[in-house]
Amino acid sequence: MAFPFSAIVGQDEMKRALLISAVDPRIGGVMVFGDRGTGKSTAARALSALLPPMVAIAGCRYNCAPDEADRCPDQCGARKTAKVPVPFVDLPLGATEDRVLGALDLERALGRGEKAFEPGLLARAHRGYLYIDEINLLEDHLVDLLLDVAQSGENLVEREGLSVRHPAKFVLIGSGNPEEGELRPQLLDRFGLSVEVKTPQDIEQRIEIMRRCDAQERDGAAFAADWAEADAKIVKRIAKGKKALPKVAMPDETLQDAASLCIAVGADGLRGELTLMRAARAYAALEGAKSAERKHLRAIAPMALRHRLRRDVLDETGSTARIDRALTELFG
Repeated sequence: MAFPFSAIVGQDEMKRALLISAVDPRIGGVMVFGDRGTGKSTAARALSALLPPMVAIAGCRYNCAPDEADRCPDQCGARKTAKVPVPFVDLPLGATEDRVLGALDLERALGRGEKAFEPGLLARAHRGYLYIDEINLLEDHLVDLLLDVAQSGENLVEREGLSVRHPAKFVLIGSGNPEEGELRPQLLDRFGLSVEVKTPQDIEQRIEIMRRCDAQERDGAAFAADWAEADAKIVKRIAKGKKALPKVAMPDETLQDAASLCIAVGADGLRGELTLMRAARAYAALEGAKSAERKHLRAIAPMALRHRLRRDVLDETGSTARIDRALTELFG
């Protein structure tokens, strides 16, 4: 049984990033780097229980939305629609290319002599979340596949005389320990938000973590019931945020703040400004605000920019400290 999201102690930035990605999937996913045993995978998996259901074509193996029926390999347009859970798919490190992309359905090929396609993990994750634990250990050829699909939003499989193309848009969530190797820059750049988690140094926090983990291990069902109301409030908060998102204003002053900050820290490219804009708007929607203001920008700036900065050999303070310093210098 998954650990309740609302029962996670501390790690506020990580929880905020995950909730923001739930409000606006266009932000581009969340990368969580940090010490072992700090709740990275626990938080990611707990998020799946908080996602409001989505409308999809009933029984579609590709999770197609009603307006995607004409692009579905299964030609599912004649079927009814239904509310289904948002997919949350784990991609194991040892997964084969066929399992990720999809492959020939051997059972039908051998039993009936038919050439049929068996969708892979990318099809299952369409319109949902694809989670990769220890993502920095993922094999290079799988990284290349993910980069191609993430850029195009489609998965094309051509093998054994089959040619199948289907939509594959998903929010990528990755977690890893930086001691075990760095993430390839091309993949890191695809993440909208990057979070650093550290082992708590507050004794009261550590004691509370032990209490809650012990309670969950002793009786998972009772522990989940104790936190069900708090999790339900977060579900409503996400749903309200998603509904309000298109109406949240983005004043020119906030856009100017975003551009000024990116220039001040030397962020590569323009993805920094775009991520700041989208994340600040999503955070404002999550907070129930009518417009994205400087306070929302400040709250999400480190997670939106820390993985987009060039390394400065003359500055060993780290990217987060550089962003905090720039925020203070620009905005007081």
